[in-house]
Amino acid sequence: MNSKELDLIFRRVSIRKFQQREVDDKTIKLILEAGNAAPSAGNLQARDFIVVRDPKIKIELAKASLKQMFIAQAPVVVVVCANYPRSMRVYGERGRLYAEQDATAAIENILLAVSALNLGACWVGAFYEEEVSRILNLPEFVRPMAIIPIGHPAEQPSRRSRYPIETLIHYERW
Repeated sequence: MNSKELDLIFRRVSIRKFQQREVDDKTIKLILEAGNAAPSAGNLQARDFIVVRDPKIKIELAKASLKQMFIAQAPVVVVVCANYPRSMRVYGERGRLYAEQDATAAIENILLAVSALNLGACWVGAFYEEEVSRILNLPEFVRPMAIIPIGHPAEQPSRRSRYPIETLIHYERW
């Protein structure tokens, strides 16, 4: 039994097949604003977003992602990066973890925003970081955390099963 307010969370699925229809800049900006609305340590928002539409760059990213070529088929790809100095200037070395947490919180918001707009996306974490950094000319203080292809879905996969929640919950101690 799901509460209607949580339907968006429970209907979100990973999409790996896309229609060849563009997603306009206004929509992508709205999705990224939703991403940046995620919580962040000290509200430092230690995350950056790279929007890729160039077909050649998308192919390079797909190859750097263990040849997951569906990435190149999406009309737009967003790479979410952790920006270490933005967090470390306040939190020191611990800020590295906080920047990564900031980025991953933004990733989940992006995925939910995409679903809310009836688009499709997939969180891709399997990639060669050094290669992605080279392709995107990332500064050394920025770490790519996820590659997110976004587009109009060309598939309707079923939601995948989850562990029974009772097997994941621990009370007071492990």
